[in-house]
Amino acid sequence: MDAEMVLQEDDMESSWTLLSWVASCLMVFGGALPYLPQYQEIQSSGNTKGFSTRVCLVLLIANILRIFFWIGKQFELTLLLQSVVMILTMFAMLHLCCTVQNTNRVSTKQHRLSDLDFQYFWKWSAFEDYLFSSFGFTVLCAVVTLLLLDSAVFVEMLGSLAVMFEAMLGLPQLLQNFHNRSTKGMSVKMVLLWTVGDIFKTTYFVMNESPAQFWVCGSVQILIDVAILLQVLVYNQSTQLKLG
Repeated sequence: MDAEMVLQEDDMESSWTLLSWVASCLMVFGGALPYLPQYQEIQSSGNTKGFSTRVCLVLLIANILRIFFWIGKQFELTLLLQSVVMILTMFAMLHLCCTVQNTNRVSTKQHRLSDLDFQYFWKWSAFEDYLFSSFGFTVLCAVVTLLLLDSAVFVEMLGSLAVMFEAMLGLPQLLQNFHNRSTKGMSVKMVLLWTVGDIFKTTYFVMNESPAQFWVCGSVQILIDVAILLQVLVYNQSTQLKLG
């Protein structure tokens, strides 16, 4: 009887380990998955109007800050790897947007970082400008973090800033949709992926007792996701009524 109980416990432990490993993999790559249909949509349509590059700005800032937060306060390695994957994903999205926009550009006028024109901040024509500005921000964060790394208050503030930016992830897209009165280029499927992903992520934070900043961030993201989902449903219905 004891042998059977030991075997059952071993099976449960193995199952839990496998489930934990799957959950970690989903956390690392799950955040990037909703951008796959967006990437394909932009690539096939040759139109970037439905995607706000400010989303990339918000996510790059959030994940760069999160990496430095990890340096000051080691949490799950899974969340660190998630940040690295998300940064690479955002650069891929920015590269595609620059390629498509330059292909469709009628005017030969280029908007560059070196122009120092705030009107076109984060609306540059060259992918290299996005890389350079992100590198500059990373170096600035590195210097400040090295100087203040021993301050627990600074480390906590760094974590709060990281998740605050991440919590505002969908806000640029929400505002752009409202301004355009359109969600062209977005689909219910894509927004549902965002929402399900954020629900899973927030649940993961709570179950793994991640720093409080993380689950607060996840809760705010879910609310914004729901608002964007309502926009997609309302604006798509309005478009269909006009066509009808």
